[in-house]
Amino acid sequence: MKKLREGVSTGSCMTGGAIASVLWQTTGKCPSVVEVDAPIGRKLYLDIIPEEFGTCCVIKDAGDDPDVTDGSRVITSVRLFEEEGEITFHGGEGIGTVTQDGLKIPCGQPAINPVPRKMVKEALYKIIGKRRAEVTVSIPGGEILAKKTFNPRLGIVGGLSVLGTTGIVRPMSEEAMKDSLLAELDIYARQGHTSILFVLGGTGEASLKEIYGEFSCVIQVSNYIGFMIEEAVERGFRNILIGGFVGKLVKVASGTMNTHSHVADGRIETICTHAALHGADVSVIRRIYSCLTTKAAMQIVEEEGLGEIWKDMAEKASWYCEKTARHLARVGIIFLDGKNDILAESQNVAEILSVLIKMGGNDE
Repeated sequence: MKKLREGVSTGSCMTGGAIASVLWQTTGKCPSVVEVDAPIGRKLYLDIIPEEFGTCCVIKDAGDDPDVTDGSRVITSVRLFEEEGEITFHGGEGIGTVTQDGLKIPCGQPAINPVPRKMVKEALYKIIGKRRAEVTVSIPGGEILAKKTFNPRLGIVGGLSVLGTTGIVRPMSEEAMKDSLLAELDIYARQGHTSILFVLGGTGEASLKEIYGEFSCVIQVSNYIGFMIEEAVERGFRNILIGGFVGKLVKVASGTMNTHSHVADGRIETICTHAALHGADVSVIRRIYSCLTTKAAMQIVEEEGLGEIWKDMAEKASWYCEKTARHLARVGIIFLDGKNDILAESQNVAEILSVLIKMGGNDE
């Protein structure tokens, strides 16, 4: 099986361009290559294309991932000031603006996520110390590309988001991704494991490890929850724990077993249904229904004292997953709230956790 090539996030591209811009202005020479420290602990070496003085371009390379920004020009410039102060961020051509509450960036700000901002700040502080600076990033053509993303539904208008939590892009093409997941699952099965933890991504895995400690049998399954449950059961797994941010995992409470936004959504509708079952007024349900993000809906749920709905949804998600498993396996659900805390869990989680933690997932 061919090993898929990883890529570089837009956040890393922006960071590389910002480093090159500052080096150009402080040394008089634009570097041809810069070194970027990725949050995942790797060093990236990015080619720099000089534009006008102090403005640098990095070509986005998404590796083997079907990313709409692959091949795009990420152009960054830094305006330096003599006085001390903050490093601030501005969106140029092709960068979207946040217009709705519930995202990690406040309304009115350019859609540059927290981790890329932190990457740039840490890199520039090493060069300019405490000097004030303004960073402007552009992605020409980004407004058109953004229509192919989830940004319009999230209330991000006018362009793309600058993303990245690890600094790299892991390939997620469907068939290749499934092959990779099955290869990992086969390894655990051959080792005799019959209990396993599925997480949707790296953030969820890190959160669960922080709460419970290390798991010896864990796979990041991305969006392929139903597929992986079916394959796990075929390989003899009888205890499956699934954990992830409620904003994605709540889809499973409606019976959606592929959580990719291009396949299905229904998050807000599912929350509305459970709020109604708990006696919420029509006015409250309408407010939830108008939300563009799960995070915004969560705030209304909390304000209205409807927190018990998350427990119900976790139970419903567990029911759908066990149905997918043909009732050959117990499947527990853990909703994370996005702040490294547990929002809710199905009642069978404790039993499955005891096997995963005490026995390492091996029941033999």
